[in-house]
Amino acid sequence: MPAYVLTAAQAAAVDRRLESAGLLDLAMEEAGAAVAGEVQQQVPAGRVLLLAGTGANGGDALVAARHLYVQGREVEVLALPARHRLTQLNRRRLQAVGVQCRPLRPAALHRSAQDAAVLVDGLLGTGFAPPLRAPLDELIHIINAAHCPVLSIDIPSGLDAHSAQAAGLSVHAHRTVTLMGWKPALMFGEAAARAGAVTLVALTVPAPWVQEQALAVRPSDREVGAMLPVRRNDAHKGTAGHVWVLGGHPGTVGAASLAGAGALRAGAGLVTVHSTADVPLVMPELMMHRHEAWDAAFRSFGTRRPDAVAVGMGLGPDAARVAREVLAWNIPTVLDADALQPELTGLGHDLCVWTPHPGEAARLLDTSTPELTRHPLDAARTLQERLGGVVVLKGGPSVIAHSGGLSVACGGHPGMASAGMGDTLSGILASLLGQGLVPVQAAVAGVRLHARAGERAGQLHGYGLSATDVASQLGGAWADLTHPQSTPDSDRLSGVPAGC
Repeated sequence: MPAYVLTAAQAAAVDRRLESAGLLDLAMEEAGAAVAGEVQQQVPAGRVLLLAGTGANGGDALVAARHLYVQGREVEVLALPARHRLTQLNRRRLQAVGVQCRPLRPAALHRSAQDAAVLVDGLLGTGFAPPLRAPLDELIHIINAAHCPVLSIDIPSGLDAHSAQAAGLSVHAHRTVTLMGWKPALMFGEAAARAGAVTLVALTVPAPWVQEQALAVRPSDREVGAMLPVRRNDAHKGTAGHVWVLGGHPGTVGAASLAGAGALRAGAGLVTVHSTADVPLVMPELMMHRHEAWDAAFRSFGTRRPDAVAVGMGLGPDAARVAREVLAWNIPTVLDADALQPELTGLGHDLCVWTPHPGEAARLLDTSTPELTRHPLDAARTLQERLGGVVVLKGGPSVIAHSGGLSVACGGHPGMASAGMGDTLSGILASLLGQGLVPVQAAVAGVRLHARAGERAGQLHGYGLSATDVASQLGGAWADLTHPQSTPDSDRLSGVPAGC
């Protein structure tokens, strides 16, 4: 079952449904117990300082305090006046087992934070909208200055749950336990960095209630592995897909070669690189056709067509014209790099996969890169509506947009921020298309396969990775995804903002 991505409004809608069904109290109890469990796992000894705000986030903190206390932990609770009825109820329950809440004031927080083993932030939840007001701003400054780990409930206090931007003051958490579903701010940009390592607690909420509200999904590795093609025992190169790569131009000849390597490593039976430049063949298994000009190339193709084609990698000034010709073939097509041109808007079809990075996406939408990266889910959806087919908005993490909705990828490694990674991904996507996957499956599976290969390469090589490092790990990544028990829990982040 995938994890879901919820905006603040969507999470509130699920809460209202739980409330009307008389289940919200049970959900809060489960949430607080999960927070207590995370504290016990991460910081198993020492005094726990819990901060409870006025709303449901504060109620979760109070439940966590009760669970920790009955498990033998030393707890201290500082609380603002409770306004949510369940927060009031759980304050009384906490007092009933012998724990008193002291008023949460800056001076008291400063004193109590001095020797705490861990601080639990339950001040503000997803319902918060900037700006911060006193005394919350002063409290958050004190939290960020504390010399102990900070665990935030649902989202670090002060963050806008829907935005990747973190322009204002907020808690800088070491770890966040998010409830029911991912929030956009926990996945992208500076906001995600402020969340630290993230643990998702799905809660025992009826799945359709969450699914009906969800903005996007995050497929598990098991689900991704099930999408990958399985070869029959009698397979041969002619049944494993023939991919063409159309790219390369003086000065950027390596891009087409890297795409070809990605296609081969991802299982294509045959890969042919077509170019008007001398492309270096980084793998001898690649086939190379050099053409004097693209007009001559298309004449030589005649009616021959591959099973899938990737176009644009290092293609240069001829890219828009070449891409227009390829789009008219109406076959599975990956468009990347130089082929991502605004003049192609409206020419896409259902077999297209467009793969812009944020700068290219901003050009396609006639906006700025900072504006686009503030709300990458919205940007990916708008791109898909304009371009058609499937859009992979690359990033950490990547967003896949298709006519049926949005999917957010898991995983990756920060060392993948280097030249050629996108070219390799384009080859992977074309390879999966050539092996028979429909575009949305190829995009979801290909992006995660690429990311998992990057994780493996990071373990071998450390921080700085090359595209060829990542391509060499695709076979192992494929095995990981088809045998997901060997990979980390896909609902937990390891501290790498891009991955899960």
